[in-house]
Amino acid sequence: MKRFGLAIQIVIGLILGIIVGAIFYGNPEVVKYLQPIGDVFIRLIKMIVVPIVIATIIVGVAGVGDTKKLGRLGGKTILYFEIITTIAIVVGLFAANIFQPGVGVDMSQIQQSDISSYVETAEQTETKGMIETFVNIVPKNVFDAIARGDMLAIIFFSVLFGLGVAAAGEKGKPVLNFFQGVADAMFWVVNTVMKFAPFGVFALIGVTVSKFGLSSLLPLGKLVILVHGAMLFFVFVVLGIVAKISGISIMNIIKILRDELLLAYSTASSETVLPKIMEKMERFGCPKAIASFVVPTGYSFNLDGSTLYQAIAAIFIAQMYGIELTIAEQVTLVLVLMVTSKGIAGVPGVSFVVLLATLGAVGIPVEGLAFIAGIDRFLDMARTVVNVIGNALAVVVISKWEGQFDRKKADSYLDEIASAKAAA
Repeated sequence: MKRFGLAIQIVIGLILGIIVGAIFYGNPEVVKYLQPIGDVFIRLIKMIVVPIVIATIIVGVAGVGDTKKLGRLGGKTILYFEIITTIAIVVGLFAANIFQPGVGVDMSQIQQSDISSYVETAEQTETKGMIETFVNIVPKNVFDAIARGDMLAIIFFSVLFGLGVAAAGEKGKPVLNFFQGVADAMFWVVNTVMKFAPFGVFALIGVTVSKFGLSSLLPLGKLVILVHGAMLFFVFVVLGIVAKISGISIMNIIKILRDELLLAYSTASSETVLPKIMEKMERFGCPKAIASFVVPTGYSFNLDGSTLYQAIAAIFIAQMYGIELTIAEQVTLVLVLMVTSKGIAGVPGVSFVVLLATLGAVGIPVEGLAFIAGIDRFLDMARTVVNVIGNALAVVVISKWEGQFDRKKADSYLDEIASAKAAA
């Protein structure tokens, strides 16, 4: 396997996992033996994300050193995220209204999944309004926030700490050197953990297919096709136009993140690639300060794929029940999704929890989620890829907006990738 690149290894793991899951469909032994391997891989990733985010943000912010400049960067980042996620929701609504995936679906043919665990998660999770979300950005206890993996609170603390290090001047240099050393060491750990990725992918996809089977996709085939089609449209048209305005090609982003996109798709977890996105976008000519701030923030505020899917799923369920949503109700749906998708960021099964919080607001039966729970994992893979591409592009956009994008460095990195591909 050492002769193959990471991307090929992940594809091999993905294919073998699907084969094993299909052969042993419905066999609980598959879950028994493969689930621990997948869990170990996800735990390895979660273990390294927080230290990397803290270290890179502190180093990046200390490098900026200017509170006013940092405030401007934060304002531009949040504004861009809000515009793009709103466009994603509108694209989802248009797609669902035009192609009507829920009309004519025979609900008796669809196996209803148990969504009690999602409901329980939703009940335990407060759906926060935008104001409360911003209040909760400030942690009561930073160590508690780190333990819970509360990314927004961690970012807030790291930014303040980085400004403190910059303000300390010469006295702060040993602290800065320490966190630079932590960041360098953690990126080595990331590269080591990634060697385990093909096994993690094999186990996770094997468990998914063995549980639900590929046949679960058939009754809801129209929804699956529409979601993937809308995702492709959003990436190549919407994000493609944004990339073009920024002076780059969306295909370049995809080429740079080839391995990471495969990994994100296979694991349905964008956390698995967060460290590598920051590293690669920095190599692509974006300043460390911007990459280390924009990417983690995007994981809570810029979930393009998730919000697009949630809009389609909400209309799909309404169509299954024969509910006609008025323009006013769909506008309400947009506004509610804009709030709920931020208010509960970082919660496991976040798309389901967001939908649970949203459907009731526009009079759509929550029970309808039971009909799509079985294919949620497969759709989660697609929306994770869109989230990753959207956050990577955001780094370039903000770097350009700040006038700090290094075109020569970007071209050099693309040449390096092309040379490596030619040599392989």
